Amino acid sequence: MSQAQTRKQMEEPFGLDRHGGDLADAAQLAENEQEGLSEPWLDLSTGISPTSYPVPELPPETWSRLPGRSELAELREAARAYYGAPDADHVVAGPGSESLIQRLPELFKPRTVAIVGPTYLSHGEAWQRAGHRLRQISVLSDARPEEIAVIVNPNNPDGRWESGEALERACGKHSASGGWLIVDEAFGDVELGRSMAHACRSNSVMVLRSAGKFFGLAGLRLGFAVAPLIMAKRLREALGEWALSGPAIAIGTRCLRDEDWQRQQRAELDEAARRLDGILTGAGLAVVGGTILFRLVEAAAAPRLFRHLLTKRIYVRRFGYNRHWLRIGMPAAGADFSRLKSALETFEP
Repeated sequence: MSQAQTRKQMEEPFGLDRHGGDLADAAQLAENEQEGLSEPWLDLSTGISPTSYPVPELPPETWSRLPGRSELAELREAARAYYGAPDADHVVAGPGSESLIQRLPELFKPRTVAIVGPTYLSHGEAWQRAGHRLRQISVLSDARPEEIAVIVNPNNPDGRWESGEALERACGKHSASGGWLIVDEAFGDVELGRSMAHACRSNSVMVLRSAGKFFGLAGLRLGFAVAPLIMAKRLREALGEWALSGPAIAIGTRCLRDEDWQRQQRAELDEAARRLDGILTGAGLAVVGGTILFRLVEAAAAPRLFRHLLTKRIYVRRFGYNRHWLRIGMPAAGADFSRLKSALETFEP
């Protein structure tokens, strides 16, 4: 592939890297851009914490036998307490929040789905594949009462939070008119007390959560849905028996209960976010959003900056629907911060 072809591929709205996190994509995009480089890739293309929950040594039987109902019940109870769900029966555990996103649309007859966007692309794709009609709306209040409204809170990629008051109003509006409110809180761990999980007892509202991002355990593939009892039962049946591995259940239960580690993680990520802000603004970039797991920058030269970072074997996230945006995840250590800073300093807009 010629350099011109490689650059054209990187200009495509939905290129190989549309979800981020796969370094094979980065290597293919940059195959003609980094001759002679031997540094390892610095992957800043995801919103996954660079610091992972310390995985404990597990008993051998965790690996050798099928997960039991009692262990799964213990995980669901830990999730109930952590997320603030009405009770454990409202909690569904699945192999990552992405798998729950894919399953949800199949539980509803085709109808109109209003998605607050721009946002995480998988939502629209999943609902459309299941035969639903899509509407993109800019604010939650634009959703009609009878529709299924989907909102990511905080939003990916701009980190925007919808207020609790607005969510409560939407919950009442949709529940009273046959609609539904779906709240994806995959990045919700970054702030306490903002979940809508408490509202899932009797309202037409469902909440999705991820254990991969804040806990830095994306490879564990563990996510949760909190839903009214009937919908929770249907979703559980759709996932089938043994949707989770024994290790995922054991590790998930432990990390959800470890409040000391959670407090330390939030403090360290908050400090890292401030440090990253200093590097980005010092390089003349406008930080226009984000969470303590990622920052969103806006620059007219974003496509060229994306390519420049590839030449330094640094992989960030770009967006086909806004060519001026780049999302940059949190570096893991001081050396990674320095490497990013140095790469930005050598960029000529």
